[in-house]
Amino acid sequence: MRKTWIEVALNGGWSRRHQPGVPVEVEAIVAEGIACARAGAAIIHTHAYLPDGTQTFDWQVYARIIEGIRAEVDVPVYPSYPMTQGIDVAGETAPRFAHVEALAARGLLDFAVIDPGSVNFTTVTTTATTKPAHTYLNPEAHIRHALDFARRHGFHPAFAIYEPGFTRAGAALARAAGVKPPLYRFMFSERLAFGFPPRPWALAAHLALLAEEAPGVPWMVAGLTVDVRPLIGEAVAQGGHVRVGLEDAPLGSAVSNVAWVEDAVRLVRQHGGEPATAAEVRAELKALAAG
Repeated sequence: MRKTWIEVALNGGWSRRHQPGVPVEVEAIVAEGIACARAGAAIIHTHAYLPDGTQTFDWQVYARIIEGIRAEVDVPVYPSYPMTQGIDVAGETAPRFAHVEALAARGLLDFAVIDPGSVNFTTVTTTATTKPAHTYLNPEAHIRHALDFARRHGFHPAFAIYEPGFTRAGAALARAAGVKPPLYRFMFSERLAFGFPPRPWALAAHLALLAEEAPGVPWMVAGLTVDVRPLIGEAVAQGGHVRVGLEDAPLGSAVSNVAWVEDAVRLVRQHGGEPATAAEVRAELKALAAG
């Protein structure tokens, strides 16, 4: 039976103002990560917060989360990293990824986010008077820096593919860096105007390009402010994987992280797949790296 990885993105950078159900406190993140893993998630992604509700990229806070979840359920858990504050400002590159490198050096990461391009978060409802959208900026110098320590520490990069060109650039940069095969996460959205909406033709386009640029690598459907459940059947049929959770869900989602995972499990099985265990994810990554 085809094994499908289910990843859950617990919170993101939205805060409770935009996504009221997200866990913020370390204890809440740990508890929700454990519950989601027991419900069928084989991978956990999270952002970390301080008690005042602001994001933190302190590796020690992330270590508490990762170790807290793994003390109960041994699943891969991986962090986010901060937005840039300028265009490749001198001295910004290494600090941006310092917490990821610290976690990798302590053997806490199976993979980590390294996004291979930049994108504007324009909304589909933007107007002439709307405040200009934020740019998620990833200069190539940052990407190369992160891929270099991914190679040194031996973990898999996890690419978020906001635009099709991210696949081409990510594949080229991964080859140049000599890293383990990345995971390609196709990012869909209904509310934001990057890339593609969550449609079967859009997934087919992503897969056609991936087959040319990086055949045989793992991929999954994901996104921001989107319900990817209509794509789960096609993802299972094509040998792909699935990410759900409150980071990715439409804003104001009344569905909890655990419920998103439970629904993904149901749909994977309904379409002839079986949710992978964390051990099966790691075994597949090991086999992929061995070539």
